[in-house]
Amino acid sequence: MIYLDSAATSLVKPLSVGREMLRAMRSCASPGRGGHEPAMCAAETVYRCRETAARLFNVPDPERVVLTMNATHGLNLAIRSLVKPGTRVLISGYEHNSVTRPLHLLGAEILVAESPLFDQDAALEAFRARLADAELVVCTHVSNVFGFILPVYELAGLCREYTVPLIVDASQSAGILDVDFTRLGAAFVAMPGHKGLLGPQGTGLLLCGREGEPLLAGGSGSDSREQTMPDWLPDRLEAGTHNVPGAAGLTAGMQYVLERGTSSIAAHEQTLLAELTERLSALDGVEVFAGPTGTQSGVLSFRLRDFDCEEAAQLLTSHGVCVRSGLHCAPLAHRSAGTLETGTIRASLSPFTSAAELSRFVGILGELLRRIR
Repeated sequence: MIYLDSAATSLVKPLSVGREMLRAMRSCASPGRGGHEPAMCAAETVYRCRETAARLFNVPDPERVVLTMNATHGLNLAIRSLVKPGTRVLISGYEHNSVTRPLHLLGAEILVAESPLFDQDAALEAFRARLADAELVVCTHVSNVFGFILPVYELAGLCREYTVPLIVDASQSAGILDVDFTRLGAAFVAMPGHKGLLGPQGTGLLLCGREGEPLLAGGSGSDSREQTMPDWLPDRLEAGTHNVPGAAGLTAGMQYVLERGTSSIAAHEQTLLAELTERLSALDGVEVFAGPTGTQSGVLSFRLRDFDCEEAAQLLTSHGVCVRSGLHCAPLAHRSAGTLETGTIRASLSPFTSAAELSRFVGILGELLRRIR
């Protein structure tokens, strides 16, 4: 099997992730629900996850790291904390449905900073042109469809200049690119645990520059007499029993990222991305969506002339190649890039992807194209 769908979820993970999850399952109870040893072990495991995330993302206080089920959960917490019906929200032209659907559901007035694919300067200017009309900005760090790296740090500076809060969706950048919470100064930064952070599915993080409003209400293990959620983080946003094995696995994944370094991981993916771009571009009938150096992470979309993307992906699957096809839950990004009617096939890399795997993938695709013709 050749796995090229890490933008959906990482499949190959450090061995320590599974070991830590098994340890937690065997030794941890529920954090904050007792003073006995298994409960204290759970509390320590969860806090270690917060501490590790705080180190990785430069969060001054680990209590501002909220554990979530996934990035969608975190984005809903963030958006619902700052958006009311009619709130004017400025977004990029590359947002995922995890941003646009909550905004539609809440009745926000959505403004789009439209810009061409892989043009960071144009993206920044598009935001600048409309910031005066916005009450909130939400921006993805990296497009899940095209790997387009948006200029979030420069945008964060603009938001401070206009005193507009910023929510960053770091779903495709956390664990791969530099995500510095303090430098961003964002209201919230949301991310999954199961992609670049190499943790298990069902985990995520919300880095909080603001207190936030609860999405769920229930037991928190603290202040049980009161019938309102606690007014402090992280308890305010974490109702119910934690996914302790998930937190243990996520800590191990983040520890791997810390030890290897995001710069090393990014460099590995950039090398492979350049090779894959060159080799796919050499195939007749393949249109590759590639940007200049520094504008794209390890996500590469392409489509085939006169052949349906989803049918092609299914053929690749039958030959052991795992890619994603279609709109990738991001129709706005496809509209921006002019691929809404066709979709794309997406190949996405990980720290464990090898050049040999890419060579085999291109060879399989080339043979399929020859057979089709």
